[in-house]
Amino acid sequence: MKHQPAEVGLAVKRLQHRHHRALSQALAPLGLSLVQWDTLRHLDRQPDASLHDLAVLTFQTDQSFGSLAVRMAERGLIERVPGPGRAVRHRLTEEGARLRAEGQALADQVVESSFSLLSPAQLDELGDLLAIALGSDA
Repeated sequence: MKHQPAEVGLAVKRLQHRHHRALSQALAPLGLSLVQWDTLRHLDRQPDASLHDLAVLTFQTDQSFGSLAVRMAERGLIERVPGPGRAVRHRLTEEGARLRAEGQALADQVVESSFSLLSPAQLDELGDLLAIALGSDA
């Protein structure tokens, strides 16, 4: 075996850390943190998501995401609307949608640069291998 599982795991973590640093730096001029942009991205894909769903998708606790959602709503990036029962649903505002799109362009540049040394076939293979490791088809 050329690569030990622990070494591969550490390489994945290092790549993730590099992406987080680069994305945080790229998003800063928009006034967005990485978790704020990630929230906007998930709300674009899943309008009316619950607080709990967004917390899970953004790797936050319900409590920390609740605080973040309040700040984002106060800034006019998202709106919080009553859902069934005690649930609160979240939606993008026009400003949130605009910043999500601007942030997406920056994120695409960061990730494309990160993988630029891989051929398209290698990138496909890496994607397939990660999907297998994660136990999914994505």
